[in-house]
Amino acid sequence: MSVSETTDVSSRFAVPDASSRSARSATGEGRSATGAARRPARLDALDVLESEAIHIIREVVAEFERPVLLFSGGKDSVVVLHLAAKAFWPGKVPFPVLHVDTGHNFPEVLAFRDATVERLGIRLEVARVQDYIDDGRLLERPDGTRNPLQTLPLLDAIAAGRHDAVFGGARRDEDKARAKERIISLRDEFGQWDPRNQRPELWSLYNGRHTPGQHVRAFPISNWTELDVWSYIERERIPLPPLYFAHERPVFRRDGMWRAVGEVSEPRAGESVELRSVRYRTVGDMSCTGAVESHAADVSAVVREVAQSTLTERGATRADDRISEAAMEDRKKDGYF
Repeated sequence: MSVSETTDVSSRFAVPDASSRSARSATGEGRSATGAARRPARLDALDVLESEAIHIIREVVAEFERPVLLFSGGKDSVVVLHLAAKAFWPGKVPFPVLHVDTGHNFPEVLAFRDATVERLGIRLEVARVQDYIDDGRLLERPDGTRNPLQTLPLLDAIAAGRHDAVFGGARRDEDKARAKERIISLRDEFGQWDPRNQRPELWSLYNGRHTPGQHVRAFPISNWTELDVWSYIERERIPLPPLYFAHERPVFRRDGMWRAVGEVSEPRAGESVELRSVRYRTVGDMSCTGAVESHAADVSAVVREVAQSTLTERGATRADDRISEAAMEDRKKDGYF
């Protein structure tokens, strides 16, 4: 699936006009043969998740002054943006999107990111890790990965934009640290998260209270699984970067993962390069994101593959999460998403 395979958002979010509703009423559509009103069809699991996510997005926009959506071009942020477009159709998404660019992103994903925001007419804000390295605010890590370096640019971009709510596509099934996170999660004046200071969220009541300098992170698809995301992508025909589908690529084996050969991802001595059919379950920093062997070349095949998987996508493909048992939680405490 390529960037060109996009579908106009408005064509999928259309609702019946008054005349069509009147016509159905006049012909008795929606009623049984005896004239009694039919029982509404039950929502399926995806309908329920979609409804919850749209409710969360609307609640945050109603309650906060300057929300922003973290948008990398990865599947989860693509789904959240799709939900936001649905939530406010026929109007435009009423907030910008923000990408923290490590400088090690896959070119295909950046191209998809730019094409998507142009298609939807959304403002894109970009915070670049390379700028921080160039002026000495950050130093390259010995392991070469830049994912942990995203925290400072992210917090600076939030402060510069005076964003009081930041949408993200994190899900509880990805990692045990993210499983602790509330849907509306408070960050202190330093952008830090305290897992011991969590607010209860009973009966889908979301507490957005915060003081000046604080902000919240909002996770509309927190209750979704990877399979839910892919099933929704299939149902809604949501376009994605081509990396998510099987393709042949030169790769080498390291730490039990297939790494792409590139400027920021070179094989070491003893690591042989092979041409394999692979796809990516997550698309982060090239220097720490691995591919999985796969022949799933379309969405339906990916859905079947994910349904059979016994490893989460981060557990299977993200080397930065293997730094320690608490790698993700430590980064989140510092302000990482």
